[in-house]
Amino acid sequence: MPLNMTKIAYGAKSWDDLAGWYQGQGEMKLTTRYLPKRHEEMVGGSLYWILNHALVARSRIIGFPQAADGRWHIELEPRLIRVMPLPKRAHQGWRYLEDENAPRDLAEGEEAGEAMPGSLAGKLRNLGLV
Repeated sequence: MPLNMTKIAYGAKSWDDLAGWYQGQGEMKLTTRYLPKRHEEMVGGSLYWILNHALVARSRIIGFPQAADGRWHIELEPRLIRVMPLPKRAHQGWRYLEDENAPRDLAEGEEAGEAMPGSLAGKLRNLGLV
């Protein structure tokens, strides 16, 4: 199974903001200073977006081309897939995420609403309600 990564949707205040980043994009690229050490394992995996302290969506990772300035791009499939919100603390940069710890995709027509705050989602999960 490919390895995944998590990243904060910095600047997005809502699901609509995050989804707006993908509208009309032929390709999605994020820029990072360092190439992940485990980048080869991540091709075919997904980048999971953190919004309001919860993982809410993912995009498949296509590759890691180097930019002209020496930085690295994280090239993503230009499609945003909603996932079942999973509490996740904010962090700087990106972090690895093993497949068994990743949230499941929402089924066709399934709604999770706006991402609920991570603390609330965690409490509901502990009660077996989510």
